[in-house]
Amino acid sequence: MYGKFKEHLQQELEQIREAGLFKSERIITSSQDAEIRLENGMKVLNFCANNYLGLSNHPELIRAAQSAMDTHGYGMSSVRFICGTQDLHKSLEKKIAAFFGTADTILYAACFDANGGLFEPLLTAEDAIISDALNHASIIDGVRLCKAQRYRYRHNDMEDLEQQLIQAQEQRFRVIVTDGVFSMDGDTAPVDRICELADKYNAITVVDESHSAGVVGETGRGVTELYGVRGKVDIITGTLGKAFGGAIGGFTTGHGEVIEMLRQRSRPYLFSNSLPPSVVAAGIRMFDMMDETTELQQKLHRNTDYFMEKMTAAGFDIKPTRSAICAVMLYDAKLSQTMATRLLDEGIYVIGFYYPVVPEGQARIRVQLSAAHRQEHLDRAIDGFMKVGRELKVIG
Repeated sequence: MYGKFKEHLQQELEQIREAGLFKSERIITSSQDAEIRLENGMKVLNFCANNYLGLSNHPELIRAAQSAMDTHGYGMSSVRFICGTQDLHKSLEKKIAAFFGTADTILYAACFDANGGLFEPLLTAEDAIISDALNHASIIDGVRLCKAQRYRYRHNDMEDLEQQLIQAQEQRFRVIVTDGVFSMDGDTAPVDRICELADKYNAITVVDESHSAGVVGETGRGVTELYGVRGKVDIITGTLGKAFGGAIGGFTTGHGEVIEMLRQRSRPYLFSNSLPPSVVAAGIRMFDMMDETTELQQKLHRNTDYFMEKMTAAGFDIKPTRSAICAVMLYDAKLSQTMATRLLDEGIYVIGFYYPVVPEGQARIRVQLSAAHRQEHLDRAIDGFMKVGRELKVIG
């Protein structure tokens, strides 16, 4: 029975290879850091991890995780409402709520689950969801699982958002949902203006802070801090898998009634194992560190500003950013693959992105800066980009 299906898959995979779009996984044999070791023994500079604050192998988080395994075990073997809730889970939820200035928090296995399990428990066919055109796949999938009426506004276009809100007035409740930082471009959602429109047209606001929390804002509180609306966004989703330690785990934080309804009806929460104690304990320590100092955020901002300035001066086409994401635009999918491969030869680990991850004709190399990067790392990366860029005639 599998024979014909196998042939079909083989043909599809071959077409992907011929188009130069096949995604290969490079195997790392070291911990995640600014410098990593690959399976072939090569040491390279890592400029494509979400390790924005350099915490993925921080000794304090490792100690917290090890200590929690000694006291609370390795895994939970249960979902939260049966016997999967420890004191550590409740403590982390309170830390997250305090960090974002919200009432309560619910933990998930990943932010993909947080977004996937957000809309269906709260909204019905009587309601409306108005979504940015470039929102993350997890938001799109979460919206698809819900019966609410769907509206989409042009990326960061507040005039179009207002038109969609006007059209959605016939629905009972309206929800505006947006990424805080858009992962492929690195730009931010103007959440201050979104909140103004939400007030004007009686809508609820949802912001995914996955690529913005820990990164933007003076103290890393995300786009709500950056735009001066901390505590005004109704619902925030996010992850522990990027700036916040880089392990796994997602969350939704917001009004108490919203969080309680998600505990009662959100399927990814109800039917997934609880986060392991080691991850939760490391998360608690991470939020304590965030309250103690802004040193890592400040270094990340300096690194990003320096890299952007030097790369722009070198002649690269780079999208404007207010995050730690630098999109080096190449437009051609095969070129993005070729350039990423050549940069790896130069000891710079980056990845080319192309359709369907980004729109057709919008291929790029996404560079992600980290507080773990030193000045010498940045200079080596810039030199590598300039050398390969000239070879491939990306720059003059």
